[in-house]
Formats: sequence, structure tokens, C-alpha cells
Amino acid sequence: MKFIISSTAFSARLQALGRVVTSKNSVSILECFLFDIHDKKLTLTASDNENTLTSVLDLQEQDGDIRFAVNAKKMQEAMKSIPEQPLEIYVNEQTLEITVAYQNGQYRFTAQRADEYPVPPSLDGDITELSLPTARLVAAVSRDLFATADDTLRPVMNGVYFDVTDGRVSFVASDGHKLACSSLLDTAPGQEGSFILPKKPAGLLKSLFNKDDELVTVRFNMQSAVFSTSSATLTCRLIDGHYPNYRSVIPTANPNEATLNRQALLSVLGRVMIFSNVNSALVKLTFDAGSLSVSSSDIDFSMSAEEKMLCDYKGMPLRIGFKGPYLSELLTNLESEEVTFRLADGTRAGVIVPAEQPQGEEVLMLLMPMMLND
Repeated sequence: MKFIISSTAFSARLQALGRVVTSKNSVSILECFLFDIHDKKLTLTASDNENTLTSVLDLQEQDGDIRFAVNAKKMQEAMKSIPEQPLEIYVNEQTLEITVAYQNGQYRFTAQRADEYPVPPSLDGDITELSLPTARLVAAVSRDLFATADDTLRPVMNGVYFDVTDGRVSFVASDGHKLACSSLLDTAPGQEGSFILPKKPAGLLKSLFNKDDELVTVRFNMQSAVFSTSSATLTCRLIDGHYPNYRSVIPTANPNEATLNRQALLSVLGRVMIFSNVNSALVKLTFDAGSLSVSSSDIDFSMSAEEKMLCDYKGMPLRIGFKGPYLSELLTNLESEEVTFRLADGTRAGVIVPAEQPQGEEVLMLLMPMMLND
């Protein structure tokens, strides 16, 4: 049998699915993409036994139905450098020999039978379902992903927590030092539920679902979650456990507020952190009327740095210390031109939010302070 497909669309989809496949797998068939050709559509599947990604492509031509599996790495490498053109792919249904014909040449290799390829379990039991704007879902997860932990003792901290309650969907990530929370307001009326999405599928969402005008349907139970659009479906196993009460660690009484340019502060931090102690990476922020002083030092090597910048500050003079790389990473994952620091004192967590929140959203970052010895 034969089918024809666009080379660039085919290659782009293979690259996205390839993120699921692991190089060394105990089940050899999982090192392959599953091809399922039916009704002028090609359904591609990649799986690592915990995450299964399925994507559908339209075919320009097809003269039969067939299922087979192809080594993922070889297929990705072979397709990625072919310029835009129709690919003619021939499949010998008896031997599963594949011939990929393009403008100036051809590839020939042998596929595998698809009988052993695992099928993801279907959701059953108590299922919660909601629809979210795709671009906003991806933006929220991408914004928070940096704050997830790598903690073997507390695996619940190693993913993004989806909290569906009070007519909003909140996405939370924390490693105990920093916390990121992005909420989509008025998107889940009447829905209640929660789950912890592991880091790998959370990262896959960034590369898969990015159409501004499309909705993604999210269905989940206690064990699994399914994210689906018109062209792709991601099924993933969830992290088992109870996520800590993140709301209890967010301070609400913060009488001191400073609003300043985010990119300017990132530039200052980049210069000042060079002279901080390599072990602590401590950066001191001193807030006063109309200005912020950013400083660091390393007494072991007799070096220090200090730089001042303008800011709109309301409150009592205040000094607070943060781990420089954490603060820089947090600011990098905010998109607004200006940010607002909400502070109580130098010993309690600092809350950092966009000076102007995205429409229909609420974004909040939290960073624990470091002790100042002077």
C-alpha cells in the first residue's frame, strides 16, 4: 500500500512525539512510533509506558489501511532535513518493508508488527472533565514548571499541581524555596478536583498544545489524566499523594510594596551576582523611598558589588536577602514589564506579582528569604 504526506508537517509531528520516547527501554517496541493509517488519516503514537502521546495528520493520498511500528530515532533523523515536498511512502504489507520516496532519493528499511504496542488504559471511575483555552493552559504550566522540585523523598513536589476549585483552575509548583502559582479565573464553574502532573508530561504540553483559538479538554481521575485537542491526545499517569496546602504559606499581610522594571532588575542582578559568595549566592535588596539597592559580597576573596536603581516604594525601609539565581529565575518566568514586590519584613517570604495581571488570570511568585548576618 501507499500513502502521501507533507514532509514538513510529518517531520514536525515526529519531533514533538519524539520527546516521549526514551532511548533505553525495557520494552523494545516502545523505542518505536506506532503508525495507524485509516480513512485518509495517519495516527502517530509514542509511549514510554507512563505517558502516551497520539497525534493525527491528514494524508494527501491513501490506498489502504495498515498498522506498523518504526524505530523512532531513525525516523526522526531521516525526516528532519528533507525540505517541503510530498513524501510517497510505500509499505509492503507482507514483509513490512518501508520505502520513503522524495524528490532526489529514497529511504528503505523494515518496520515491526504493531501487535505488541501497548494501549493506554481508559479512564474509569469518578472522572472530572473541563475545557480550557489552550494558549492560556500552556502559558500557565510553562510559567510554573521551573519551580518544581527534584525530591526523591517527597515525589509530590516533583510535578505541577492542578487545583480546580472556586470557579478557577490554579497551577502550582514549589520546591520549598520558591513557589509559582498561576490561576485561570472563571474557567471551571461548578467543577472540583485536583491532581499532580509529573514534570515530563507538563513539559510536553508546552510543545504540543499551542493554538490560540482552540480549547483543550482535560479529563482526569485518581490515577491518570488525558489532555486532548482536535489533533493530539496526551495520556499520562499522575503522581500519587496529597499536595501540601500551598495557600497557607502565602503571606497576606504585606504592608511594604515596591514596583520596578523587571528587565532592569534582571540586568542588575546579573552584574551583582558575579561578586556573590559561590556557595550562598546571597543577594541583598535594600528598599527605601524611591530606590532599591542590590548588593552582594564574598569576604573570602575581598570582593563586593552594589548597584542602585529607581523603584516606586511604599513602606518602611527594609533589607531582605534572597538566593540570587532563584530570584533571577523567578523574574525570568514572569512576562510583565513591571513587577511588584510585596514584603512584610526581612524574615518572611517575599511575594512577587506582575504589576498588571494578565486578563482573566492571577499570577503569583513566592521566594523564601535568606538570613542576613550583618
